[in-house]
Amino acid sequence: MLQTAVPILASLNAEETIQFYTQQMGFTFHNNWDGYLIFSRDEIQIHLWPTSDEDVPKNTGCYVNVTEVDLLYAEYQAKALIHPNGKLESKPWGMRQFSILDNNGNIIHFGEDISKRH
Repeated sequence: MLQTAVPILASLNAEETIQFYTQQMGFTFHNNWDGYLIFSRDEIQIHLWPTSDEDVPKNTGCYVNVTEVDLLYAEYQAKALIHPNGKLESKPWGMRQFSILDNNGNIIHFGEDISKRH
């Protein structure tokens, strides 16, 4: 029954967030409704809601399933977006993943299922 989910992260500044997601992360910006932002890239969407509480994004994040994680990692590494503790690794739970922090402090993990690789 369930097909997709849309993460809703916190944004501290709409204009800075729009710039970061479009220029740094390669997302398409769709709408800004009183600070509620909608972005997409390929088959996923990420929404962000406005807050002035800096602690919220520091405690918020999401996991994005991807294909070709090595290519995405190279793209984001060239822009110095990789979290210092989030370098690309193959994990024991069958995912090859890395992590970034967005401009607000939300952590975003990107992972590819490698459990069926031989």
